[in-house]
Amino acid sequence: MEAVTGVFRVLADARRSIDTLRSKGVPEDRITLLTPRDADDEEPIPVDTSEAPGIGKAIGAVVGAAGGLSGGSLLMAVIPGVGPVTALGMLGAAIVGAAGATIGGAVGGAIENSSSQGLPEDEIFVYEDALRKGRSVVIALAEDSDQADILREVLTTEGAETVDAARHEWWIGLRSAERERYRVTGRKFDDDEKFYRLGFEAALHARSRCKEFDQVSAEMATNLEELQKRYPGASIEEAYTRGYQRGREYYQHLCEESKAA
Repeated sequence: MEAVTGVFRVLADARRSIDTLRSKGVPEDRITLLTPRDADDEEPIPVDTSEAPGIGKAIGAVVGAAGGLSGGSLLMAVIPGVGPVTALGMLGAAIVGAAGATIGGAVGGAIENSSSQGLPEDEIFVYEDALRKGRSVVIALAEDSDQADILREVLTTEGAETVDAARHEWWIGLRSAERERYRVTGRKFDDDEKFYRLGFEAALHARSRCKEFDQVSAEMATNLEELQKRYPGASIEEAYTRGYQRGREYYQHLCEESKAA
């Protein structure tokens, strides 16, 4: 599976794109709409918030067809650092669960693997940033690259910006402040930015956030080894590690702001 994502400034355009994706034969359980709660006037199905977050539990939080969550069902979730959002269907439940949403439920483990196949965990922080800005996100899972190209064209035609454009906008919004922070290290930000940013983003990966360094040290070592192979002779480790630490601080700050609000 390949995830195809569009970020919409107008909710009506996002909803229309979903209708078009359905007309192209994309199954209900491979499409989702994520939107800030304030932007949506539809009532979500209530969820149980007493259990720990997790993809399977997120799916099981809403009672839909056959005791699970149907493709057209809605749920409301609270994503750390974002706040309340509305998500559509099983794919939406999987994404908000991976994002650490405080929702729970006893049903859904049996469909966890199928619904999370192709889940774009490395893009979730970009979705979160878009939601914080009041935008809506449409994600569809394509069978292969050919279908992905078709779905990407659908989203673009309906007015979406790409997830790559949204990621770039996210970093541009942070870049000046990060440059100033980096000056105190005595290193040149322009020289280190590529690897600093890679470390920063790695800390926001759905698998890595909120974990202690000893829990992610092996993965960090693997990432650094791969980067050294791609950029032989480059000074990577210090910039990447500083970026990773700063990414952790950034995410924690967002969570604290969300709780205070």
